[in-house]
Amino acid sequence: MSATRPLVSVFDASGAASGSATLPAVFTAPLRPDVVQFVHTQINKNARQAYSVNIGAGHQTSAVSWGTGRAVSRIPRVGGGGTQRSGQAAFGNMCRSGRMFAPTKIYRKWHRKVNVSQRRFAVASALAAAAIPALVMARGHVVSEVPEVPLVMSASATKTSKAKELLQALGAYADVEKAADSKQLRAGKGKMRNRRYVLRKGPLVIHSAADKDIAQGFRNFAGVEVCDVSRLNLLQLAPGGHMGRFCVFTESAFAALDTMYGANGKTIPTAEMTNADLTRIINSDEIQSVVNPMKTGNKTYLRKKNAITSAKALAKLSPYAAANRASETKAQATRKASKAAKKSTKHRAAGKAFYEKVSAQGDVCEDGF
Repeated sequence: MSATRPLVSVFDASGAASGSATLPAVFTAPLRPDVVQFVHTQINKNARQAYSVNIGAGHQTSAVSWGTGRAVSRIPRVGGGGTQRSGQAAFGNMCRSGRMFAPTKIYRKWHRKVNVSQRRFAVASALAAAAIPALVMARGHVVSEVPEVPLVMSASATKTSKAKELLQALGAYADVEKAADSKQLRAGKGKMRNRRYVLRKGPLVIHSAADKDIAQGFRNFAGVEVCDVSRLNLLQLAPGGHMGRFCVFTESAFAALDTMYGANGKTIPTAEMTNADLTRIINSDEIQSVVNPMKTGNKTYLRKKNAITSAKALAKLSPYAAANRASETKAQATRKASKAAKKSTKHRAAGKAFYEKVSAQGDVCEDGF
């Protein structure tokens, strides 16, 4: 299995390649930024401190409602007299000096449980992203002078001065300077809450238990973090939920990844698709030989008719309902025709009577003359 993976150079204190190491299998894990973002968001909530408003805020006054009959609302009002506070509404969230709506409580659900498999998936994906120079540069790290990513060193440094020389020899000190130069005052009230300054993230130095003294040399650089390979933290591997942290491995820590992940350790996630080129898959001979041929010719489709307005469509759904509707329609037409005939006969009779009356009056007038 190791022969199928590429070799990574190991650099000494002078910055020259002193050997090589096989790329651990965990670096072949699929890149899942959605899983990394989700897991980071959830586990980042586990460091929150509970907060809430004072339980008595807005209720530290004696107020009772005046009841009805005084042409004011029934909200509780402050008693006493002599000041403008007298008679003011109290307690309500719409009132001045009242409580807030749904006051926050310290017994809120602050922490989140994340599945172990999801956390391991996210860590493996973040490690795999740390081996891709494009993602490391896209995250903002200055790695233009770094000879190789991932960066593995065989040298150790227990003093800050020696660690600085080592980072300069490896071309990684430019990223440390970038992080140090970015230090600035925080915008907002966090300045008063023991987090006065903010700065960008620098390299992450990953060591093993054998060379744990290296932490003393690197811990004093601004933006540089040190982590044990057996306690890899997603909050450090993907700060902000963004993959591609610039990682510097010691040789022993780099070799320990193969024992932590793979056949002897934790299961390495596998991608859903080994080949993500969908166009190539669809157009391949194997797929095209079994799919149905493309349909040709223009096929006419009848317009769907509404059974409420179309008797033929209703007859297909319910012949009885169609016959019932036809008989009802015929009965309505018959009633309408009969009503019209009666109305016409009535009008003719009335016209005939009126004509006879007028004629009779005309005869009387002629006899009078």
